[in-house]
Amino acid sequence: MFIRESFSAVVAALLVSAGVLLPSSALAQSERKPSSVLPSGGGQALIDPSDTVLLLLDHQTGLFQTVKDIGITELRNNTVLLAKLATMFNIPVITTASEPNGPNGPLMPELAEAAPGAIFVPRKGEVNAWDNPDFVAAVRKTGKKTLVMAGVWTSVCVMFPALDAKAAGYKVYAVIDASGDPSELASRTTLARFTQAGIIPTSANAMLSEVHRTWARPDAMEIAKLYSLAAPNYQAVAESYQKAQESVRLKK
Repeated sequence: MFIRESFSAVVAALLVSAGVLLPSSALAQSERKPSSVLPSGGGQALIDPSDTVLLLLDHQTGLFQTVKDIGITELRNNTVLLAKLATMFNIPVITTASEPNGPNGPLMPELAEAAPGAIFVPRKGEVNAWDNPDFVAAVRKTGKKTLVMAGVWTSVCVMFPALDAKAAGYKVYAVIDASGDPSELASRTTLARFTQAGIIPTSANAMLSEVHRTWARPDAMEIAKLYSLAAPNYQAVAESYQKAQESVRLKK
């Protein structure tokens, strides 16, 4: 009996190290009930903020000059939206750059203000962030099994670690409009490869609404400000509503 149990333990350890099985802690994490699911069943198919980490990959000012599939202002606004959303909902944020002192330039400065608690992992030239052991260790340290990724370029900086993370057992979302590519063709090709690999494509405003879930919350007005980043015209909706509320109060 002892020999059989020891042999089983050795086999299990080998399977874990090979990535065939997840360690018990990871299995417990994957089997736990998401906190975002309501008694009605709502949220079952949506993202669970308590099990999520936001990874912002290579949003470097030099690379922005090569992006052709999305406007730079829209790209930056959507990236700031994600960073602010994560900060508001206590979602860990990890940023990284392949070579911070190289020609690709520094990270967009807005991120430091939008996510002051973000962990920055400088890489040593690795194109694929998942090739960098410090980056992977930072992700694993969060204990989260859902990764939300965005970056420049989508076809490289996002796709490579997304594929590797998916292979490692993570649930991976790619925020397409908080990412950018040198061409529309590169972006469409990447989107096809994402879906073939089981990586979930999404948008910044969809991610915002998916985490937000309800207006019946005390921080609703702060969340509303984030919508104006994804849809600037929404700011007019908020302003008109606020003015209407003020008029009602004055008439009382």
